[in-house]
Formats: sequence, C-alpha cells, structure tokens
Amino acid sequence: MAEFPTKARVVIIGGGAVGASSLYHLAKKGWTDCVLLEKNELTAGSTWHAAGNVPTFSTSWAVMNMQRYSTELYSGLGEAVDYPMNYHVTGSLRLAHSEERMQEFRRAAAMGRYQGMQIEILSPEEAKERYPFLETHDLAGVLYDPHDGDIDPAQLTQALAKGARSMGARILRFTPATGVTQKADGSWIVHTDKGDIACDHVVNAAGYYAQRVGEWFKPYGGRTVPMMVMSHQYLLSEEVPEVEAWTRQSGHKLPLLRDVDTSYYLRQEKHGFNLGPYEPNCQAHWVDESDPIPEDFSFQLWQDDLDRIEEIVTDAMERVPLLATSGVSRVINGPIPYAPDGLPLLGPMPGVRNAYEACVFTFGIAQAGGAGKVLAEWIVDGATEWDMWACDPRRFTDYTDHDYCVAKGMEVYGHEYAMHFPWHEWPAGRDRKLSPVHDRIKALGGQMGAYNGWERANWFAQPGDDTSEAATHTWGRTGPWEQRIREECEAVRDGVGVLDLPGFSRFNLSGAGAADWLRGRIAGGLPKVGRMNLAYFPDDRGRILTEMSLLRHDEDFFTIITAASAQWHDFDVLRPAMDAGLSLSDHSTEYSTLIVTGPKSRALFETISEGADLSLPWLSHQAAKVAGRNAALARVSFAGELGWEIHAETADMPAIYDAVLDAGAKPFGMWALNSLRIEKGYRAWKGDLSTDYTLLEGGLERFVKLDKPQDFPGKAALLAEKQRGVKKRFVTLVVEAGDCDAPYMSCLWHGGEIVGETTSGAWGYRVGASIALGMLRADLAVPGTELEVEIYGAKHRAVVQQDRPLWDPENERLRA
Repeated sequence: MAEFPTKARVVIIGGGAVGASSLYHLAKKGWTDCVLLEKNELTAGSTWHAAGNVPTFSTSWAVMNMQRYSTELYSGLGEAVDYPMNYHVTGSLRLAHSEERMQEFRRAAAMGRYQGMQIEILSPEEAKERYPFLETHDLAGVLYDPHDGDIDPAQLTQALAKGARSMGARILRFTPATGVTQKADGSWIVHTDKGDIACDHVVNAAGYYAQRVGEWFKPYGGRTVPMMVMSHQYLLSEEVPEVEAWTRQSGHKLPLLRDVDTSYYLRQEKHGFNLGPYEPNCQAHWVDESDPIPEDFSFQLWQDDLDRIEEIVTDAMERVPLLATSGVSRVINGPIPYAPDGLPLLGPMPGVRNAYEACVFTFGIAQAGGAGKVLAEWIVDGATEWDMWACDPRRFTDYTDHDYCVAKGMEVYGHEYAMHFPWHEWPAGRDRKLSPVHDRIKALGGQMGAYNGWERANWFAQPGDDTSEAATHTWGRTGPWEQRIREECEAVRDGVGVLDLPGFSRFNLSGAGAADWLRGRIAGGLPKVGRMNLAYFPDDRGRILTEMSLLRHDEDFFTIITAASAQWHDFDVLRPAMDAGLSLSDHSTEYSTLIVTGPKSRALFETISEGADLSLPWLSHQAAKVAGRNAALARVSFAGELGWEIHAETADMPAIYDAVLDAGAKPFGMWALNSLRIEKGYRAWKGDLSTDYTLLEGGLERFVKLDKPQDFPGKAALLAEKQRGVKKRFVTLVVEAGDCDAPYMSCLWHGGEIVGETTSGAWGYRVGASIALGMLRADLAVPGTELEVEIYGAKHRAVVQQDRPLWDPENERLRA
C-alpha cells in the first residue's frame, strides 16, 4: 500500500465527478502532486444516483462553454484513459408550447452555433420523424441539439480518476477530511483521521456537504456557503417492447426529450424510460433542526413521494403514450444541492487566500468536465479561458442567509426550465437589503429589482399601470414600463432626475505608498487630489479584470467605488494592498448614493446645498452640505448629462432625498439608466467589461498608459497586442431591431458568417433608436459597415457607428 502523502500542491475535498475532474485537469496541466480525499467511495454523494444527462443547452454563455467542453471531453475520455464508458450521444428534443419559448430556443441555438455546435430549430412534424412516439399536436416548435446525450456517472468518475492516477495524482478513499488550518504564509494543513497533509491550495468539492466543509474556513475569512439541498425524483420504467424494436431497427437510442413548459425530461433507459420531473410542488431537505443533515449519507436515498409529481407524470404519458403502457420498476429520490441561482460555485473562495470552491453543482455530470478545466485554470494560471462570473462564488455576498438560500433554491428547482425574461424579477428571497428611502421609493410607484441583494427601483409605475408579474413574461420592449422609461429618460434629458442607488461597493485605501501601489495595478494614471477617474485593472493577459472609480482625497488616500455585485470580487482584487502594509476597508453599507442629473441639476443644487462650488469641473469631488447634512458631491453622471452623485451616510439620506424631490427632481429607475448609459457607450461590468476581452479590444486605449514607468499586470501582453493588432474591436451599432432589442451575446453576421457578438443592447430614448454595444472582427469595425444582428432567431440590419457616443458626442452637456 502506498505511503500516506503528507505534502501536496492541492488537496481536493470530495470524490464526486467534479472533484475527480478537477484532479484530472490539474494533472493534465502538470500539477501531478495533488491529492483527492473522499470519506467513502468515489461517487458516494449526488454522483452515484445522478441521472447522467449531458446537455449543452444553456442561455448562459459561460455555462454553455462549460457544458460544450464536457461533451467534447467525454467523447474521447474512455479511449484516452483506457476505461470502458457508456456514453450515448443521442441528441435531444426540447419542446416549445409558445412563441415566447421558441424565441428562447432561437437565441440559444444562435449561441450554440457561435460555439461551433449545430443546434437546429425543427417543426413539430420534423421532430416526430426523429421521435415517432411523440404527440406533437399542440407544439409551436422544437429545438434539436445533436450533441446531447447521457453518460454513466460512476464510469465517468472512475475514468477521470484513472486518468488522474496514471499521471501521478493520488486519491485517498475512506479518508474523510476533518478540518483545515491555514499557516501564516497562506498555505494549508488539511486534517484527516489518518494524518495531516500540508498543501498550497485546498478545494471544497464536497457536494451537498459543501456547507459543512465551508465552515472550516470561517476563521480564515470565509463565510457560510450559500446553498441548500433539494429532493429530486426520477422514475425508471419497465422495458417497453416497442422501444426495443425501434432501437434495434434504427441502430440507436431515442433522442432525449425535454418538455420544458411542463417541466420534465424523458429519456430512453435501456429499452424503457427514465422520467425526471422538476415539480413546482417541490421538497427541500435538511433545512431545519427537525431534519438535520446526517453525518454520512453515502449511497443513500429518501423514500419516494410520487404524489407531488403525479400531474407531471400524467402529462408525460399523454405526450408519449407509450410511457403509459409500462409500469414503474424503480424510483430514485436523492439529494441535489442548489445555489440561490441554480448555478454552481466554481472559483476562488470569497475572502480566503489559496482556497477554492467547486461545489453545489445541480447538473454536476453535464458540467463536471468543464468545471475541472476551469478550476485547474484558476489554481494554476490564476485566470480562466472563459469569463466565468456566472459561476464565481463571489457573485453572492452577505445577504445569502439560510432562509434566502432555501427560498431561492426551491424557486429555482420549481422553475428549472423557466424562461428568464429581461423584464421579469423573481419574487422569492426579496427585501434582503433596503435603501434608507425604500418605503418612499415604493410609495412613488417604484417597481423593484434585486442587485446584489439591494432593492432598487427598475421603473416607476403610475396609477393604472399593469404591475403584475405576468406582464413581464415577454422578450419584447413593449410593456407598461416602456412609456414610463421614456418619460424618465426625457426628464433627465430636459430637466433633472434622481436615482436612488444603494449598495455601491465602497472601499477606502490609504497608507504610505498607496498611490504607487495603485499605479502598479491599473493600466492608466491616477487622478489628482480632489479629482476622480475610472481605472481599469487588467489581468496578466491584458484582459479586463474590473473597472473601479478612484476618488483621491490626499496623496495616499483614496475612496474606491465599484459595482454592487462586484463587492467581494473587487475587494479580492485590492486585497494584496493589505500585504503591502496598506489599509483597506469596506464601507459599502455605511453610505448610500443618489444620482442627480440633467441640465437643471446645477440650479437644483443651488437651492439645497451649502458650501459647494458648483463650478468645479467634471470629474471633481468635494465635501458639502446638502439639505443641511454632510455629503460628498462627485461631479459625474452615468446618464451622460450634467449631474452629481451625492454620497452621504445612510442615516442622512432620507432628508437629502426628500429635499431633492421637493426641489423638482423626477425619480427614475435602473432601466432608464441602462438606456441612458448605452447611448453614451458606457460599459457595464460583466457584460461589456469582462475577461473575455482585452482592454484594447474593449476600446479602452485612453485608459491605458503603456509608456508609464510602472509595470502593471498585462502590460507586456498589451504591448505585444498593440504591435500585432487586435482581433476584435468594441463597436456601437444602431439596429433596425423591431420589437426586441439585442440581448447579451447575440450573433453579429456579415457575408453569411458570424463575425462578432453583442455585449448589451437597449432602446435609446434620447436618440430614438435601438442600440447595441458589441465586439466585432477588427477589419469590419469601420463606421458605416452594415451588419446583421441575430435577435431571437431573426436577423436585423445594423450599422457600425463612429467611435464616440451617440448622444452628446462631444460631451458638451456633461461638462456644461
């Protein structure tokens, strides 16, 4: 027997498909001195009872990338590691009952084509040809994914494990981790009942035990892992002679079927069926003291509960009547972990150095291959090939308490196949963080959205407006909000508007050398004292890691403001300042912000402010009194008009907000702000600004000083890119869009080929046009170039604009 390893580069806690894939991919990258710990046998958690479906479909670009990679890996894995695997690429049919669902399918199909997958849209009759037992009379259409299929989860895990072992990695079964200790240098000791292992990095891949493992990291800056556990049932039927006959005649299995509007999948299992419902009447487990999580639930299931899925089973039998001819041979009812948005936690552990998460996978078999690749890139390279913010553990912050996680997990499970309309807000788990003027906003008609847990008004309804949830179930621009957004934008254009903006991420950085430290981290320069500017933090490849606003109070004292959702991510970006002996502190909840903007905003401040020099130029900031309260005024406006941001202590904001309203400002919401910012070409974080693009591709040259003496991450990469030329360029497009504006990752076409993608889109009410921002092949990024934008399956003419804002291109209104 091999000696117990006392040292490793990486220790992975958890031996499911994701943990095994992580070990395999680390070894593939040359990190072979890594160890995986499993308290029982490999696959003992959710992996062993997983159905094993392997779809590529997703409306998330990152998740589609991850799942596509899995299918590519699995197709050759058995041969690569010399391990027998049952992997059936059957294709799949997704059934649409409505035109809205067809629009979603067309969007996903376009994304798939961009990633090289030949996803097709079929008529019901064409679907019947592929699946002769299917009832199609009430269908609007079908999405066919030829890459979809199923795999044996245990074989997949064992194949990955064999591949990892063959490269030198170690797997210790029946070796439970019992805790962790971090040493002063940031390395770890992982404790087991067989001995300790010293390592540089540790990974929580503990599946539905991830929250329990996560508690070990709290003394070192960690938090409670945001997750809960759902009961998921699927039924295995007895064998069906007609299925056996069809398979023998055709030489292959039936395509996997998903009736997403009824919420189930149905696939061929040997010569019978596997039916997996996602029922709205769902059941959470291990949520309170009466139902505690056992110390060990390895290879265990719950008692079946068929009553709660009866309606879906009945519907499936009507859709495929052959299903009703066979009995149920077995019911599987096992635990599946859920994060609050249904996506996994994959990446750096928030607040903890040299620790990572690869856990809470709801579709772990489909995503395991891609997850292992991503996790290995995080650890070895410090960055991932694809921007993975959709799965980054830091996307959730301190609002995800137990009740929130349970409510959201049940909501996601019960709507597993739901359409995510751009105007819709999910109702569970709301009001986690409230603005100091929340009640006032609601009384004014504010229709709220959640932003990193903070409630903000999306738009302001008037009496008689339809504010029902049903009204938001549309991909189109038209709705009760449209006229209100127009009015809000016009108020900002012609008068003065006010936007309540709680939750900005706000950090103070100070100490001798703070300025020099920042110069070595950002691509551009620093503002002078009393001024502010945008700063871009590249990664080592020159890609856009993040954007922050720097307000300089003194030579080495800065307030740094960034997006609400970036709070934990950007604090991690700045955290090395603490290692440099500087002071870094988070003040995000102590202050709130109002945007007061429009051509009449200066006149408004003349009536409610004291001690403010309103002639100070754009991008200046100062201390003043507003409505008799202490505040900071920053002359900047994301709306692209004359305006100021008011930053004040939370307790003082109600008086300030009332004074701004009384002085004549019209409230506006986040949807109007999105329209206003896109007319100016202002980028949004993790849409237009992501690690999928370099700073030069993103059109941010004016924020890059390659001639400054300081080195900074990505400087060499950007110099090389500048010399050889960029492959893509950021562009603004005016689109003949019809009823729907271009969503994120809509394909750009030219000459019959895909040449780029949109990063955001909206109607511009000041310019009277649909606008898209995007990334385009460099040779086509010329003003006047005509393209087509594919919006929900239909191609619309678009024209590349000059590299300047569509609204107020000389910034005269902004600087007035």
